[in-house]
Amino acid sequence: MYLYRLGKIPGQQSMVIFHALARMGREGVILVSPARPIVSIGYFQDTRKVADLDYCRAHGISVMRREIGGGTTFLDENQIFFQLVMRRDNPAFPRKIAALYELVAGPCVDTYRDLGVDAAFRPVNDVITRDGRKVSGLGGADIGECMVFVGNIILDFDYRSMASILKVPSEKFRDKVHKSLEENLTTTLRETGKIPPRREVEDLLAKHFAARVGPLEEVPLGADVLEASRELEKEFMRDEFLFKKGKAREDYVKIAEGVSVLEQNYKAPGGLITVTCAVSNGTIRDISLSGDFTFYPREMLGSLEEALAGVRREAAEVEQAIGRFYEDFSIDSPGVTPADFTTAICAG
Repeated sequence: MYLYRLGKIPGQQSMVIFHALARMGREGVILVSPARPIVSIGYFQDTRKVADLDYCRAHGISVMRREIGGGTTFLDENQIFFQLVMRRDNPAFPRKIAALYELVAGPCVDTYRDLGVDAAFRPVNDVITRDGRKVSGLGGADIGECMVFVGNIILDFDYRSMASILKVPSEKFRDKVHKSLEENLTTTLRETGKIPPRREVEDLLAKHFAARVGPLEEVPLGADVLEASRELEKEFMRDEFLFKKGKAREDYVKIAEGVSVLEQNYKAPGGLITVTCAVSNGTIRDISLSGDFTFYPREMLGSLEEALAGVRREAAEVEQAIGRFYEDFSIDSPGVTPADFTTAICAG
């Protein structure tokens, strides 16, 4: 199998070349970073609903759609991406998707450990630290006669830019996304206090991939691959492809496996309730309640938010917690009951 060390190249190219190799039926491991930031849209997403195109345009950030599922991601030179292209008729090709994810997660985990980060694979597609913070997200898709799997080693990360490129329903929601990203996504720099040389990281990835897929022969990209990737780049950047309809919600952002931020509205008899909520493994971690309802004493609404932190996002437990809060603090909210708040929080 071939190894392609591409270094830092224009953003779109960094995500297009593996598509070209897969369509050409050529196996390989690619190591690459975008020279400039780029936003990558998941294949099944609706670009206009998930990306803040005005922000991206104003900051010179290109937006492209990939042929791999998953969510919207912010890519820059501080991430080293590995992309495995493998033919389905390869005798070493695992027959179960779960085994494929384990195959591509292994080199990532081992590389992080060699760099001093105590990492582990968490099915289905996350690599996490011992304390559960995400350090890589894996994605895969079938393209032509091949399967492609991608992931990254995160040297450092621009949390603010990631939160800014997303299309979200409110700035309060964006703040929740930013906070949740910082709490649940980590980097080599944060874990070890330093950024290792790029060559060292690439060497480790190459070594660990070779241990699993066989010897890797480092070669340059052929002229035919470059030409195919240029044609694909034109196709991927066309409005017809970039803005194809998907089913993504702009009021929901997945941060990591089991971690998400959501916003939803519920019209109670006493007014509209808007909930912005960060949820981790089914438990409310952070929540904001707003709307045009009446709540007395008004300063206690913030205390209710604090009381809900740590409660399972299940109707019975949420309503019990709110009901207890109403009783303890003699809350009065005409036309809005604990059941209404519960519906607003747990719907969807």
